[in-house]
Amino acid sequence: MSQPSKETNDNMTNDDLAIGIKTIQIEAEGLTKLAESLDDNFTQAVEIIHNMKGQRLGRLIIAGIGKSGHISKKLVATLASTGTPSFFVHPGEASHGDLGMVTKNDVVLMISNSGENPELSDLIQYTKRFGIPLIGMTSKRDSSLAKHSDILLLMPVMPEACPNGLAPTTSTTMTLALGDALAVALLERMKLTPEQFGVFHPGGKLGKRLMHVSEIMHAIEDVPIINSQATMDQAILLLTSHNLGCVIVSDDGKTLSGVITDGDLKRHMSAKLLEQPVHEIMSASPKTIKSDDLAVQALNIMTKTQGQYITSLVATDKDGHICGLIRLQDCLQIGIS
Repeated sequence: MSQPSKETNDNMTNDDLAIGIKTIQIEAEGLTKLAESLDDNFTQAVEIIHNMKGQRLGRLIIAGIGKSGHISKKLVATLASTGTPSFFVHPGEASHGDLGMVTKNDVVLMISNSGENPELSDLIQYTKRFGIPLIGMTSKRDSSLAKHSDILLLMPVMPEACPNGLAPTTSTTMTLALGDALAVALLERMKLTPEQFGVFHPGGKLGKRLMHVSEIMHAIEDVPIINSQATMDQAILLLTSHNLGCVIVSDDGKTLSGVITDGDLKRHMSAKLLEQPVHEIMSASPKTIKSDDLAVQALNIMTKTQGQYITSLVATDKDGHICGLIRLQDCLQIGIS
């Protein structure tokens, strides 16, 4: 069997690249039109979901079928992780008992590009019967979903990237982006802080990046501290016995005067080094970080301070007193990067 020629392979590669670029461009055009189409209905949707959490103590129920169902599940995960209680209800299962998951305090977001899926009808009727707000996300203004929605998020009708115009591509990209826009607007409304975000993400790499300095640092009782009037031979003994690469200088055990590091020893190496007082060798006014700051902030300081090589930071409490030491090595070992 003959093999394709190099010229044929090159042509196929060029065709593949052109198709890939064209697909992304078509979907990008859809996102541009979607952004231009947002109106007061989007603001109303954000408002009713935000109020649902505060006044009604409800949840956002997201429902969709087919590809819209897959998008719905992704949006549920995004919203739940950013502070909006959400869960997915399959429209087909809703007709067989799962309607009991939906309460009068909830808001339903129903997603359907065509707005005419027969599986949606029972859930639509349920929202009307019990006065549950229904937000419809569709591209068909005259569809059943659009007509029965209390708030309509109407997406622009754009060509699918599929050459046959059949496979959901541009439409699903726009749906996903519109859902993300809701999630971001809602987290901005609730002024979600990185610390609050961390409550929903205790595991994985993201969880590591949201750890606090106090969770990683070496506590003050485990850190070598020396008086500024002590001599360097004493400081070196502490430096080698604790193996932290740093000795903290403090006359009262609370107020930071400076630090002695391996680098300080190299810079001041001389025959009289051991006899010199610590305050003549130490690095005065070293960089510090609050113990309740995020550990990733400490990492940024240590790795992005220009002109300095920093491998550790002294951690202080709210009163500015020494409470520990956080090292670059410790951050990297537990996966903060």
